[in-house]
Amino acid sequence: MLRTLFPKVHRFYEQSRCADELEAFACWLQEVGYALPSTRGHIRRLQCTLEQAPRACAQRRYSERAVRQMFAAAFTSTRAVVGAQATERLYRRFLGVHGRLQPNRRLHDPRSLLLVRYRGYLTEVRGLTASTVAQHLTTVADFLQRSLGARRPPRTLTSTHTDRYIAVRAREVRRETLQHIVAHLRGFLRYCFVRRMVGRRFDPIDTPRTYRGERPPRAMAWPLVQRLLGSIDRTSKAGWRDYAILHLMAHYGLRPSEIVTLGLSSIDWGAKTLHVEQRKTQSTLLLPMLPRTLTLLRRYLAVGRPRSAHAHLFLRVRDPAGPLKHTAVCDVFRKHARQLSLPLDRYSSYSLRHGFAVHLLNRGVGIKAIGDLLGHRSFESTQVYLRLETDLLRAVALPVPRSAPTGRRT
Repeated sequence: MLRTLFPKVHRFYEQSRCADELEAFACWLQEVGYALPSTRGHIRRLQCTLEQAPRACAQRRYSERAVRQMFAAAFTSTRAVVGAQATERLYRRFLGVHGRLQPNRRLHDPRSLLLVRYRGYLTEVRGLTASTVAQHLTTVADFLQRSLGARRPPRTLTSTHTDRYIAVRAREVRRETLQHIVAHLRGFLRYCFVRRMVGRRFDPIDTPRTYRGERPPRAMAWPLVQRLLGSIDRTSKAGWRDYAILHLMAHYGLRPSEIVTLGLSSIDWGAKTLHVEQRKTQSTLLLPMLPRTLTLLRRYLAVGRPRSAHAHLFLRVRDPAGPLKHTAVCDVFRKHARQLSLPLDRYSSYSLRHGFAVHLLNRGVGIKAIGDLLGHRSFESTQVYLRLETDLLRAVALPVPRSAPTGRRT
């Protein structure tokens, strides 16, 4: 790999006393999807770091502290520190993957130790996924920080702390989000009581009630959708990718989770259809594509999509190359909405899906057809958009009957 990366000066790296380490690190960077220019930069910085460390290549296992000290000693200038920090993070990942990174032997902070143990409980006992565990730990860490500060131990928790925290969070988030926060706190406080970290049970917490359909969907007006799409700069690969993503969400009502599952094989160019795997309903949706969309996707594949062996349609622009996550799609919407000065507290990426449904409703498309295009299983999921069309509801409303005069004289 060193010969491929540095065809003219490969001997400089191959004659290094850390040549084996550089070769292994370069191969790993290519496996995880880093481009050749980025890989060259990381190899140069690692070679400089290891050469300046007297015993770096002699020992096969490293602690996080040792890795941090090696890079800090090798790079001192402000301009070089940024790149060195990126290489340091990647090298620690490389060591961890190969079982060569020594974990912290002892945590002196009781709170950090508690979070590490709770993470293990959520993963090993409850079997939660990594993303769900991260959400639980974020809530718990915020709860401990706001309730106890930086020094007070967890055993000083009381029900008053829980009530105050929920009251504060209720003013910051919606009730739907507050439901998840309460569920996270319940699990954590139950864990603390079972292991006798607190003297009383604090986990019986009232959950805020929510009702289906109590709030109408936040649909974006169709002229505003067109303004958003027109504001995207398509002079870069990232611009073409973002425009294609938001175009599919606005004109086909796709969810972020459906965008990230699209692959190159999802497009049937001959039949002019798009196969969409719906994670929410665990079903496949077949959508007809307009000629404009086909032209856009061809253009995106030609100039906007990085060359990669990945089968996904939309990839990360930055290294390492790979498929997007659904949170990245939400970030794409927020980025361009912020550039257009849209109120982010009112609109989200789902506003494009809702705006698509309302746009079809305004053009006279039936509720059943809209539900089929959106992939709804029940009529109730689609009829919620009728609440946004007050003019249409007024048109079908019946007049209030009036009572006929009785003819009595007074």
